[in-house]
Amino acid sequence: MSETRSRRRGEQLETAILDAAWAELNEVGYRGLTMERVASRAGTSKPVIYRRWANRAELVLAAWGRQVPERSRPVDTGGLRSDLLELFSRLARRTEGIMNGMIAGVMAEAFRDPEVTALLQQRINSAPLAEGLRRIVARAAERGELPPLDLPRRAVRLPLDLIRNEAMICGSRLPEDAVTELVDDVYLPLLHGLGSR
Repeated sequence: MSETRSRRRGEQLETAILDAAWAELNEVGYRGLTMERVASRAGTSKPVIYRRWANRAELVLAAWGRQVPERSRPVDTGGLRSDLLELFSRLARRTEGIMNGMIAGVMAEAFRDPEVTALLQQRINSAPLAEGLRRIVARAAERGELPPLDLPRRAVRLPLDLIRNEAMICGSRLPEDAVTELVDDVYLPLLHGLGSR
């Protein structure tokens, strides 16, 4: 091992590995990504990678998390529908930043491996979407657009599920009218239905 390689540790080494994994995903997709290629590109070894990530899906999720910012400015346009359109549009833009093949690959791995399933669920459930969506709904209630609601967990996850499903079926770039339909035909009726219970 070269002197340069032996000096890299901790965050510097982890960054090199995650950047290498992301570059590989962009070049060869999830199916073509191997730990050998990532190790070679990062200038490290497979055992070093496996000490941090148990499998390819874990590595890809970590690389995805590094590339896609978790937090952004809060959505507050002054109205429920426009807030939801902005939120769904942001989710759609984030989805464009990740390859559908990568999503499909991780999902396929999740079906085969319960640990990957748990990791994927943990990532989805800990996303900052829940906090932002609850703020949108609370402000709508303050303005009288909705009664006060306590959003069920699945209703909180639904915007991400809808966008991800559309992206996987329709291709990586969601048309604006598809985002509008998801808000107007699915999510707003859901919120009003929850409010009338």
